[in-house]
Amino acid sequence: MAKQMLIEATRGKQTEMPPWLPYAGVHSAALINQPADTFIKDAGLLAKGVVNAADLYHADGIPLLFDLSVEAESIGCEAAYYEDNVPSIMQHLCVEKTPEELDLKVPSAADGRWPVIFEAAHLAKPRLEALDCAMLGLLCGPLTLASHLVGPQIFPALLKRKEFARAVLTFAGKVGAQAARFYAEMGCDIIAIVDPVASQIRPQIFAEFVTPNCRPAIDIIHGAGLTSSFFICGNCSKVLEEVCKVPTHGFAIDEQMNLNYVRDMAYKFGKGFGGNLKLTTSLMLGLISPREDALISLAIGGTKGYIFAPG
Repeated sequence: MAKQMLIEATRGKQTEMPPWLPYAGVHSAALINQPADTFIKDAGLLAKGVVNAADLYHADGIPLLFDLSVEAESIGCEAAYYEDNVPSIMQHLCVEKTPEELDLKVPSAADGRWPVIFEAAHLAKPRLEALDCAMLGLLCGPLTLASHLVGPQIFPALLKRKEFARAVLTFAGKVGAQAARFYAEMGCDIIAIVDPVASQIRPQIFAEFVTPNCRPAIDIIHGAGLTSSFFICGNCSKVLEEVCKVPTHGFAIDEQMNLNYVRDMAYKFGKGFGGNLKLTTSLMLGLISPREDALISLAIGGTKGYIFAPG
């Protein structure tokens, strides 16, 4: 029932206990003594690492991968690879022209690393099912993908070059919908739109540019009968109400957020909510006890719609 419990919590429902969702990412590579750059290009290693992490951490769900460069790279952006981290996008294709003017195409399942990811999902899915562990597909959100395509100039463009920004974000939304379609085909139980940089904008800009360009992916997810979520990073207090208005079943937040406030907003909008185990101060630096940090989050989150996860 662990996988189903995670699905129910993401949908804002009461559960027996808070499900546990570690965002293992390329940490899964380290657990099997593989460099990240080799790991994410090899379907067998990717599947092995994800399943191993799920088993080791007794996860109720786990992302197939946590890498927001996948979509941009499959469109044609150049990515730099690292032994100890996810790739980063080094080339911004749309600095001066829109995707339409550049004749950029929504990627197919044969582009970029999608064939590797499909094969990894094929290998990992039955093993995760045997562990009663949900498989998550994490796709790059529209504003983050727009920042890959345009670079940091996308942010002033949201205010000063609205038609240009709208064209880029619309294209990003179409790419997100395609990624959602791929993850549904792979057998993912939950598909999340991950838009970390969306915390950096005003609520009105979020409502104008982010929310409508999440909807194509959400329509695909819900049309497949699957569960949806929206992940955001940083202190998103000023846009949290807009996050709650994105029509996903749930959302997840960063360690900087006050979980009491997040819980109350989730209840107000009938959403599932995830966090808030502190990656930096607790797990990485040990400035506070990871055990005490976990107990505090579990006490605040409760058992209605709460997913215990890293913030």
